[in-house]
Amino acid sequence: METEGIKLFVLAAEKLNISAAGRELGMPPSVASARLAKLEKALGADLLRRSTRKVALSSEGEEFLPFAREILAQENAALAALGFGREHVSGTLRFTAPSTFAQQYIVPLVPEFLEMYPGINLDLRLSDMELDLIQGSFDLALRDSVLPDSNLKARKLADDQRIFCASPEYLEKWGTPRHPDDLHSHQLIAFKSQTSVALVGPKGEKTQVEQRSSQNRLIIDDGLSYKIATMKGAGIAIHAMWSVHKELKTGALIRLLPEFRVESEPALWLVYPKSNVLTAKVRVFIDFLLERIGERPPWLT
Repeated sequence: METEGIKLFVLAAEKLNISAAGRELGMPPSVASARLAKLEKALGADLLRRSTRKVALSSEGEEFLPFAREILAQENAALAALGFGREHVSGTLRFTAPSTFAQQYIVPLVPEFLEMYPGINLDLRLSDMELDLIQGSFDLALRDSVLPDSNLKARKLADDQRIFCASPEYLEKWGTPRHPDDLHSHQLIAFKSQTSVALVGPKGEKTQVEQRSSQNRLIIDDGLSYKIATMKGAGIAIHAMWSVHKELKTGALIRLLPEFRVESEPALWLVYPKSNVLTAKVRVFIDFLLERIGERPPWLT
């Protein structure tokens, strides 16, 4: 069972188009169809259902697909171990990340990465709602915390901070809180399912801020909208430093309660399934992000 046919199957399954998958591998449509048929004969199963109008995965194809990806991953890892350079790194890398962070820091770097590694295609799924790595067949994900999942591995991309901030207009209207207890008389904005935040004061004292209180009139699940609402004076919010460091410098947002820090300071992590070999395409993308972002995070300079 040769890997070229497996590579063709994986591409065809992703594109649901055999001819397009063949073209990406430099095969005419007739050759691609014959190569796929040869693989199906070797396996004794129809992997794709073809009709004149569309292509779909068969049940056998759905079962075989994760194993096919693993076979290709093992091949790439073996080639990397033998010292093959970046010109030999190839494949489609499925990566998911929070859309707000990706728009600011990752997407602007994509053209440079694709030029460095012409054999790699990026499939980016960007959402501020966390997507499941295993069910989504992702090679890599960006998270702002290490998930308590024994099936995942993680590597730190960069440190971060969480801070309270509000717009000058809001503070002019409602006043500036000097202690976490003062937040009871303010409007609060919560991000997604965030309910309470543990804070540590200048003398080591601990306190809790309940965002889901009577003062909380706004809950948002999109990072950019969350920041815009804060800038427009909707209330006080806790933001990641990477998201608001520019607005703090320009004065569009004001940092509040600087003497109090979030007890468990977050970090940004690159997370990948433990069962996967760290393939060449994933390894070079991790190294690229660490070099371009992790070595000198712009929000901490």
